[in-house]
Amino acid sequence: MPKYQRVSRKSLLVLLATLLLVLFRHGCNSIEAPPVGKVAGVDIERVIQARAGRTWVETGGSVTRLLTDDREGSAHQRFILRLDSGSTVLVAHNIDLARRVPLQVGDVVRLHGRYEWNDQGGVIHWTHHDPGNLRAGGWIEHRTIRYQ
Repeated sequence: MPKYQRVSRKSLLVLLATLLLVLFRHGCNSIEAPPVGKVAGVDIERVIQARAGRTWVETGGSVTRLLTDDREGSAHQRFILRLDSGSTVLVAHNIDLARRVPLQVGDVVRLHGRYEWNDQGGVIHWTHHDPGNLRAGGWIEHRTIRYQ
């Protein structure tokens, strides 16, 4: 067998193994963003009332309270957001992966992240890029600047 055929087969096997690994990791990861365009149709009030979890949302509101950073594990900037509907949610923005948003009470933000229900109204997290570059990830927009 000529040498170029052995190299080609070896490269093909490496490529196939890499592809299978990526597909396996992608399929087993529970933090999965939907395709762009599907998020805007999600009514966050319905998600909150349904006590849903693992739901990607795009919403906005005003900052009503700034909380201390959560330093357990990855550092998170935390604040309470009053949604346009009047409900409130906790936002936990990972500042180990994204820049801190320079917020003040009363500021208006838009965000894209993953909502998780809890008995206090829920939390929106994953408001940052995906460090593995497998998904679109999330963001927070404040004064025309996108933090992700």
